[in-house]
Amino acid sequence: MRFSSQREIIREIVESTNAHPTADWIYNKAKKRLPNLSLGTVYRNLKQLDEEGTIKAITDGNVSRYDWNTASHDHMKCKVCGEIIDVHLQDDSIRKKIRKNYKFEVDDVKMTIIGTCKKHKK
Repeated sequence: MRFSSQREIIREIVESTNAHPTADWIYNKAKKRLPNLSLGTVYRNLKQLDEEGTIKAITDGNVSRYDWNTASHDHMKCKVCGEIIDVHLQDDSIRKKIRKNYKFEVDDVKMTIIGTCKKHKK
């Protein structure tokens, strides 16, 4: 893939946060550095970065969010504020259960645990 200063700035923005930003959030940050940037360019570059494995796209309902952490991990999502937090829950037992109970070969497990974060817990 050819070098692109726009793609590099978009990558830097994703890597600068643990907030799992949306394309709109990334676009608003990048627009400060690249005033002529279009939202379509942001989407195209995010797709390329995801396809090459530099970042990871996460589906959050109907919205894609982006994560710099490409290592295998899961997420917790606060149902109050929408914050997504990385967690490491890798447990090979779920793969074994699925294989045994459903005769299904598991390639990957991605879990999102939904609840209330400590900021909103009463």
